Amino acid sequence: MKGVILAGGLGTRLQPMTRVTNKHLLPVYDRPMIYYPLQQLVHAGVRDVLVVTGGDSAGDFLKLLRNGGDFGLQHLRYAYQEGEGGIAEALGLAEFFAAGEPIVVILGDNIFQQPLRPAIDAFRRDPSGAMILLKEVDDPERFGVARVDGARVVEIIEKPTTPPSRLAVTGCYLYDARVFDIIKTLSPSRRGELEITDVNNRYIEWGAIRHHRVEGWWTDAGTIPSLHRASKLVADDRGNPVLTEMTPA
Repeated sequence: MKGVILAGGLGTRLQPMTRVTNKHLLPVYDRPMIYYPLQQLVHAGVRDVLVVTGGDSAGDFLKLLRNGGDFGLQHLRYAYQEGEGGIAEALGLAEFFAAGEPIVVILGDNIFQQPLRPAIDAFRRDPSGAMILLKEVDDPERFGVARVDGARVVEIIEKPTTPPSRLAVTGCYLYDARVFDIIKTLSPSRRGELEITDVNNRYIEWGAIRHHRVEGWWTDAGTIPSLHRASKLVADDRGNPVLTEMTPA
């Protein structure tokens, strides 16, 4: 199992802070935002990690994370995304790195209270198709939302005005090698981006997607209110090793 952290984008919703740095380098309580997804991967036993970033601050990730030694890693890999082509386009840059192995993908602005290891271990045991992580939220219209029928996810709707459920698709996805074939067939959305929701819906069409319900709290940190909320949640939960340790448990 290999890990991919997507940390590109312009972070326009966090301006003016992101005029001078990448949003994933901004602090969430006492450490840079990018630390949290990396800590989750290390805690889950993922030792081969690629960070995909872009923009003028890409070199700062190398200065901050170096080879990953602070996290117990022997090395980190990096890829550069030119422009603003969307999450799926950024993930497509990981094809050579994945080399046919299953991958776990985390958006760099997503923070999870509880370990992701149960979901990652389940996919390790059966690394076929895809797995998405769902969390019930109060504001599902901000996210991709899963429409479920019993235990099955039958559709994901991106930022619906009338959500079919309160189950948001979090920014952690697990895929087999077919994900890169799917990405190559996608067309840009109205936003001009390759959408990760289209990737997930393709797996749904194939009947090849599973889901895992996230325990504990989950938040993104991509807006000023959610960045403030993330910092408060982390500050209130400092005894949690997933949020504090930089080395494996």
